Amino acid sequence: MAKGASISGFPEWLPSERVVEQRVIDTVRKVFELNGFIGIETRAVEEGSSLLKKGETSKEIYLLSRLQEVGHESDTPIEQRLGLHFDLTVPLSRYVVEHSGQLTFPFKRWQIQKVWRGERPQEGRFREFVQADIDVIGNGELEDHYEVELPLVMVQALEELRRFGLPKATVHANNRKLSEGFYRGLGLTDVEGVLREIDKLDKIGGDEVVKLLVSECGASEAQARACLELAELTAANGDELHQKFDELCAKHGIGTDSDAYKFAIEGLDTLAMIVDEAAAIRPGSVIADLKIARGLDYYTGSVYETFLEGAESLGSICSGGRYDNLASQGNRKYPGVGLSIGLSRLVSYMLHTAGAHASRVSPASVMVAVWNEGDRLASNHIASQLRARGIAADVAPKATKLGKQIHYADRLGIPYVWFPADAAGDGEGSARDEVKNIVTGEQVAADATSWRPDSVYAQQTVNLDA
Repeated sequence: MAKGASISGFPEWLPSERVVEQRVIDTVRKVFELNGFIGIETRAVEEGSSLLKKGETSKEIYLLSRLQEVGHESDTPIEQRLGLHFDLTVPLSRYVVEHSGQLTFPFKRWQIQKVWRGERPQEGRFREFVQADIDVIGNGELEDHYEVELPLVMVQALEELRRFGLPKATVHANNRKLSEGFYRGLGLTDVEGVLREIDKLDKIGGDEVVKLLVSECGASEAQARACLELAELTAANGDELHQKFDELCAKHGIGTDSDAYKFAIEGLDTLAMIVDEAAAIRPGSVIADLKIARGLDYYTGSVYETFLEGAESLGSICSGGRYDNLASQGNRKYPGVGLSIGLSRLVSYMLHTAGAHASRVSPASVMVAVWNEGDRLASNHIASQLRARGIAADVAPKATKLGKQIHYADRLGIPYVWFPADAAGDGEGSARDEVKNIVTGEQVAADATSWRPDSVYAQQTVNLDA
């Protein structure tokens, strides 16, 4: 949790922490754009009717009220009220429908924005946080190959973040058609309920999930245990996945000529394709994990969760899946597949566990000193010349003693202090401009039209504790 945050779940980063967050955002955005994704931003609020029907997370939405409405909110149905979005996928579906005539399909978009979710705050889990999403939306249809492409793009982005202290990331993939077909083959009918309970497996353990499947989903003890067997199935490649799944179906009497089995095989074929094709590009980056379910109801095919090596306590840091029915306009559907990184959770981990920190607080690489207030115009002119050449520069706030000005620059981590020529001879300067590296102590003559900072000190960077 960010220090100084007075409302639980709503972090406020200090300036040096904000530098880390901004570098993370910039890094992720560059990877997204490198892969051809287009940036958009959607409004922060959506209608309650859209938010309330999108799965378990919709129970945690924040509804909005104006001050004069307080005490009278119940007069308006929740479906007609406005609420803060709890993810970026629901707003995207609405955005695509409203702007379909101006978009080129498949529409590949990236989006990095804050979302709000009224869940229980804890270490690394907030109520207000930044998400980074990529999605591909089709017009009427969407090719399966995007279900391989998107997790690989996310792996690439997370790999770039390893220089900020993030451990190796692995995407765990499943397919809800595979799971649904198997559950129906067992005779279970509350498929959505089973998926929601299986999604809790890592949090509460197998025995508790079995109890929930029996009490909440109408499963027998044997059916519930069979669901766990599917969840525990692992395979190194597509062929092994097919073999083990067939063995499991035979064990529980699910015939290969049944509709349930055929439906499951659709999902199994897609999952095998994802694992095998991802292995050909980034070996070991995407693995099959049949206990991945995802609690949101709008997923219809592939689902993904991403975990960090050695940081299991964080849980999944990047998740998503395929959705075919979230966005529609009359008979026209806009199927999509997308993944989302919880950036605030990653930043919290980098700051407080990995030891990431900014090389300096201020983005300025040089501060121009002021001998006296009458000379401030000259100092401002030097700063303007540096800025015009792309060198971030600040000017001392007061014409105090030189030692105090240098101390001010040092507190902000500004590595260079510029001493303007003291033409009047009544200050502490020389007859020419000089610049001092207060880190190394080196001081040299300088010209604002040609001087450049050493590349090591040119900009803010993110470093790790040794």
